[in-house]
Amino acid sequence: MLNFLFGLFSYDLAIDLGTSNTLVFVKGKGIAIREPSVVARHKKSKKILAVGTEAKRMEGKTPFQIEAFRPLKDGVIADFDATVAMLHYYINRVHENPGKLIPAIPRPKVVVGIPSGVTEVERRAVADALITAGARRAFLIEEPMAAALGANLPIEDAKGSMVVDIGGGTTEIAVISLGGIVINKSLRIAGDEFDEAIVSYVRLKHSLLLGYPSAEGAKIAIGSAYPLGGEKHIVVRGRDLENGLPKSIKISSGEIREALSSVLNNIIELIDETVEEIPPELIGDVLEQGITLAGGGALISGIDKAIAEAVKMPVWIAEDPLTCVVRGAAKLLEDAKLLDKLKVTGGLK
Repeated sequence: MLNFLFGLFSYDLAIDLGTSNTLVFVKGKGIAIREPSVVARHKKSKKILAVGTEAKRMEGKTPFQIEAFRPLKDGVIADFDATVAMLHYYINRVHENPGKLIPAIPRPKVVVGIPSGVTEVERRAVADALITAGARRAFLIEEPMAAALGANLPIEDAKGSMVVDIGGGTTEIAVISLGGIVINKSLRIAGDEFDEAIVSYVRLKHSLLLGYPSAEGAKIAIGSAYPLGGEKHIVVRGRDLENGLPKSIKISSGEIREALSSVLNNIIELIDETVEEIPPELIGDVLEQGITLAGGGALISGIDKAIAEAVKMPVWIAEDPLTCVVRGAAKLLEDAKLLDKLKVTGGLK
């Protein structure tokens, strides 16, 4: 009864609990939070010092007694307590409204996207984290299905739709028809591996030790997966491996493209494998509609052209690919019947 009363004063939420970023959609309001999935914590006392953007600014700059880290790795929870603290912080933040009568402890209904390749134990960990963080009920939906919903694909029609969601920790590939996933593959190679590839490339070619935030910044600024004409350059700073002194170098978009190629080839290989497994009755639909790209990885310039050239199929990038999963999950807040059909684990109290 108490949970019911709290529910009357709580906003229903859709959450994209990503390895790199967490997005929170408030029913009736839109996306209220879009922050890095980073937590800063005191090592000894375990006290949470910062969450999100503030914590990300601390990465690589903390003293010995403080750690700034991501509580999720490869799309799953790596540190349960830190994940609960992060979710609790965001749930309370969206309910902050001094001018409105709301409970001191909100109890929202939450729909959250999870990678399709996770185990039952990993699914349970996400549901438990949400309930511990303050959710009244927790519903889990597979990320490729949420991404397809967010990209406005006709998931309930008797035709095949193919979506590739390149996130921070995982790449999710799925072929969807009649409201279900016909084929799905999950690869724990995605945006983080792009950053690691840049760090490795710069270390080997320029003998420069580069931090991961710097590698991510270079990827966002000049990264590309396909030659687009007109080389771009960026200056990166790190430590010279030969003498240990600070050093700055200028790297080109061509070098970033070369660094990203091996990771991109792994993703393309899995897309190719998935296409080969599509039933004959659906392959025509996929060929006609094309492959839809979602997730932060879809923002790398020319990635649609690189994939299209490799798999010999049309590829298009969803509108605002970074928010596809959370927008898809948000649609289920409005449609209880569809939520009941698509949920993986739901109705936890």
